[in-house]
Amino acid sequence: MFENVLVGVDGSPFGQDAVALAGRLLADGGRLTLVHVHQGRLHPLHAITPGLLDEESAASEKLLREERERAGVRAQAVSAIGASPAGALHEQAEERDADLLVVGSSHRSPFGRVMLGDDARRALNGAPCAVAIAAKGYAEAPAPLARVGVGYNESPESRAALGAARSIAAQTGAKVLALEVISIPTYAYTGMIPPSVGDAIDTVLGEANDRMRALEGVDGRAAYGLTGEELAAFGDELDLLVVGSRSYGPVKRLVLGSTSDYLERHARCSLLVLPRSAAEGSS
Repeated sequence: MFENVLVGVDGSPFGQDAVALAGRLLADGGRLTLVHVHQGRLHPLHAITPGLLDEESAASEKLLREERERAGVRAQAVSAIGASPAGALHEQAEERDADLLVVGSSHRSPFGRVMLGDDARRALNGAPCAVAIAAKGYAEAPAPLARVGVGYNESPESRAALGAARSIAAQTGAKVLALEVISIPTYAYTGMIPPSVGDAIDTVLGEANDRMRALEGVDGRAAYGLTGEELAAFGDELDLLVVGSRSYGPVKRLVLGSTSDYLERHARCSLLVLPRSAAEGSS
């Protein structure tokens, strides 16, 4: 679970979804902060419209009060000024040493699915902490996190993701499920030249299933296919899918890899993406 959670809100149902998910991921006694971003003096209209800055600030503070009351949560409310929501959220997360940033999905996503708009995608890429994306409609039926899934492949990033899933389960009583996807590139790097591709896949898949079943306290299994597609489909069974990012960007920044990039457009449940620094901290 997370001790210091920051949520981006904008008065839309998607921000409300984010607040609801943040409440599920916040540790007992943890700190919750709601942030609304507006342009303030950065907007050119303020130079020619007297009083507009005060009106915008008052509207932002009113929105935050309403979001906090609607959600029924104890949270600090922060009205932040920034040229873009993503940049301001990053600054707030870094300034407040947040360990999780939560955002909502896009209006284009089907109910119960994740699909990020441009602002939310920028909020995820380059964040100084883990990022969670609430599935569309989560606030309408904020079910407990009863089934937490992990994309696992024995990498340091996936071990960190498994550790995070176990931490969440320890406080919520959730069941932890894990999936390793065996793909064509994985098979190619084994160095085997079998008489039949099908037989080789069955062998590698069987070995992966044995590894996954050996994970303690986890319902693990393996599947053959494209990693992003298989993990997205895995989300049909879950309340939350946890993955690690393997891409290499600035230190302690979250940079999307190909799989997490696919999932933030296709996941079928709420998604939690951990930065590479989480893997370094767990090793």
